[in-house]
Amino acid sequence: MSHNSFGHIFKFTTWGESHGKAIGCVVDGAPPMIELSKNDIQFWLDRRRPGQSEFTTPRNEPDKVEILSGIYSEDEVQYTTGTPISMVIYNKDQKSSDYDDTKEKFRPGHADYTYLSKYGIRDPRGGGRQSARETAMRVAAGAIARKIIPDIKIKGALVQLGDLKINRDNWDNKFIDENPFWCPDRDSIKSWKKKINSLIDEGDSCGAVIEIIAKNVPVGLGAPIYGKLDSDLGSAIMSINAVKGFEIGNGFDAASLKGSENSDEMRIKNNKPTFLSNNSGGILGGISSGQDIIVRFAVKPTSSIRKERKTIDKSQNETAISTTGRHDPCVGIRAVPVGEAMVACVLADHFLRNRAQIGS
Repeated sequence: MSHNSFGHIFKFTTWGESHGKAIGCVVDGAPPMIELSKNDIQFWLDRRRPGQSEFTTPRNEPDKVEILSGIYSEDEVQYTTGTPISMVIYNKDQKSSDYDDTKEKFRPGHADYTYLSKYGIRDPRGGGRQSARETAMRVAAGAIARKIIPDIKIKGALVQLGDLKINRDNWDNKFIDENPFWCPDRDSIKSWKKKINSLIDEGDSCGAVIEIIAKNVPVGLGAPIYGKLDSDLGSAIMSINAVKGFEIGNGFDAASLKGSENSDEMRIKNNKPTFLSNNSGGILGGISSGQDIIVRFAVKPTSSIRKERKTIDKSQNETAISTTGRHDPCVGIRAVPVGEAMVACVLADHFLRNRAQIGS
């Protein structure tokens, strides 16, 4: 199976399956002499790992990362050497028996049918390679990407849970890290908890919308025609499991606006160009404008639910299935740190590409 690598200069390849012995990642293109320790990566992995609240899957994976190559200690400080950085996380809490019923049946909403149709074989244990378990290694790669672009600050938040949207007037960045939903609106928590608990009782699920904001992005990242920054961000975000929609800035709302309402007017302030709005989401013509980059993506409801659904089996017999086991009632909750990581990887890649083309 090809297409397991992402990026150009800053590039990573992930490997492993949900219920295999381990999952791993090889990052290539990280410059030498960047301070990097296991703790720098573990910090971000701890934000994503499962089993941390009653609102996510109870699968209890510690997700402890090991760095196998690409760093060297000098004067008790670890630095990147410019060579491939290989990382591994050993799976600890697999329950493959939960998937006995899916060996012959296709789970609606999952890639079971398309995987088997394309490759002639599939791993039914937790979905194998199609599982969101793989995203842990994207977060590990994103941790290294952040070290390449330390001045760029990337922050994600859940702005909609099912049909419940936040009140943007209540946005509190600090509160995002203080609740299990990555929610920036304190007033939304009570209704969100009630919704998730109701879905758990019903054996159902819901989707979500995540917003990622990148601040201090320099002007000039990205290139026309096929190297647009927004194009690569879209590709990165759409590669995340269960993502079905992506937008930048005003996104789809721009279709209902006039040109006079949507374009970002400019003035000079303190002898520098400044924008009076940011409807473009920080990208013009595929190139960063120096404004905050703002992206949003929609995650579909978790497909693995207890409610019985109509399906077929490998012999094309009509049947039904109820997916047991440990699953997120809203997979979008744990997609926040994954979205942050993919934005970091794209920005780090474009930073290095920009430096290679026009210098610092």
